[in-house]
Amino acid sequence: MTQPAFHRHVLVTPGEGWVSAWVEDDYHHMGVTLRHDGQTIVGVEADMVRAPWSTCPGAVQQLSETFTGARLDEAAARGEKQMNCTHLHDMAVTAAAHARDAAPTRYEITVTDAVDGVRVAEITREGASALRLVERDKLVEEPAEAAGKTLFQLGEWIAALDEQGREAARLLRWAAIIAHGRAIPMERQSDATRMPANCFTFQPGRKEKARRVGAVMDFSTSVRRPLGERAAT
Repeated sequence: MTQPAFHRHVLVTPGEGWVSAWVEDDYHHMGVTLRHDGQTIVGVEADMVRAPWSTCPGAVQQLSETFTGARLDEAAARGEKQMNCTHLHDMAVTAAAHARDAAPTRYEITVTDAVDGVRVAEITREGASALRLVERDKLVEEPAEAAGKTLFQLGEWIAALDEQGREAARLLRWAAIIAHGRAIPMERQSDATRMPANCFTFQPGRKEKARRVGAVMDFSTSVRRPLGERAAT
C-alpha cells in the first residue's frame, strides 16, 4: 500500500526563444511560458488549470507585469513574490533559470504524512535523488547540516549549496510547507480573510472576495501522476 503523502511534480521545458515550467500537486495545476530573446524576457504567458481560490486567475496579469522586460539571469531578483501567485512566481523563476538548457528537467517531490511526528520529504531530478529531508516535530533531523532548524529557517543553509542544490532545496522546502495542508481540515483553510497577505489572493481588498473553488487531488490513491499527461516536448 502506498504511504499517504503529498505529491508535487515540476516539469521545465526549454525551446527556441521560449521556456515553460509547469507544476501540479494536490491543490494546484498551472504553468508559465516565458518568451525571450536569449537575454531578456519579452513575453509572459500563464495558464491555471486548477487553482484553490476564485481570485487566483487574476494573478496571470500580475505575473506578466512582474517579469516582462527582466533579464533571464535576474528573474530571481525581481521580487514581488507576495504580490503574485507564489506558485506561478516560482515557476517563472525556475523557467528563467533553465531557458538556455538543451533538454527538459523533471522534478518529482514526495512529502509523507506525519507518523509519530516524523515526515520524510524527497525530491528527485530526472529520477535521481536530489535531496532528502527528515523532520521530527517540525524540526529538521536530516541532513545533519540543517538539523535543529524549521523549514522557515533554512535560508542560510540553502544559500550555501551549489546552483542545482539550491534549486532542489527551494522546491522541496516550499512543497514541504504546502504539504502541511493535508493535515488541516478543509473548513479551516477555506476562509481567505484569515490568511496573511503572502500572495496575490490574500492581499487586502481581494481576500474578502476569494472563495475556495479548486478540486483537491490525492495522488497517493490516484492512478494518475501529477503532470502525467504533459510530455516534455
